[in-house]
Amino acid sequence: MATALVTGASSGIGLAFARELARRGHDLVLVARTEERLRALAADLGDRHGTRCEVLVADLVDRDDLHRVADRVSDPQAPVDLVVNNAGYGLRTDFLRTPVEQEEHHLLLHTRAVLVLSQAAALAMRARGCGAIVNVSSVASFVSMGTYSAAKAWCTTFTEGLAAELAGTGVTATALCPGFTHTEFHERAAMNMSHLPEAAWLDADRLVRDCLDDVARGAVVSVPGPLYKGLVGVVQLAPRGLVRRVSAQLAHGRRTRR
Repeated sequence: MATALVTGASSGIGLAFARELARRGHDLVLVARTEERLRALAADLGDRHGTRCEVLVADLVDRDDLHRVADRVSDPQAPVDLVVNNAGYGLRTDFLRTPVEQEEHHLLLHTRAVLVLSQAAALAMRARGCGAIVNVSSVASFVSMGTYSAAKAWCTTFTEGLAAELAGTGVTATALCPGFTHTEFHERAAMNMSHLPEAAWLDADRLVRDCLDDVARGAVVSVPGPLYKGLVGVVQLAPRGLVRRVSAQLAHGRRTRR
């Protein structure tokens, strides 16, 4: 039976990945900072699907915790077939109004953790000749709206480069780039999103199913939903100066709605 490791598995898109992978028959390694929620999830998935769940409590910004998770990813005695780098969060304030310590924490989680776990997974999987890596990025990676956008741009580009390096090895890398999704993400960041129409929101369970189907096809970038597929297509064709101007206007609108 295949084993998947999911970071940020206790909530949001990570939780949706855990539930869908359990439904598809995977065993799981569940990674997050909150042991109580992870153990409750492990018990629930075991009851519902007979899933064997390993709980790994870790703060991925902590170097020792991160390398402990990387060691689990690369353990040859208990191979991991799919790694989902999902852990992340948003910042409510603009860069110049956010304490630099918060920005550093945010950057380390969204970049260093993805880099370390992706390399651990890629090396172990390449040696076996099979496996898949999913790095959860964002539609924000295609625009220019603060440090979240910048970190996700790094994630998308990094994953594209990794996919090229892994070509022909039997291992794939996919950047999942969702738009606004119904999860705890915006509530935890204290963001008021009441102005967005329902049509702009994605369902976490559906986007995970679509992503896993894209992974099976070997897609390098997975953008869920026709609205966001179209938006990304337009952004990629638009002059970069126009993208920056529109991004700035959207960011200003977000600030004035707080």
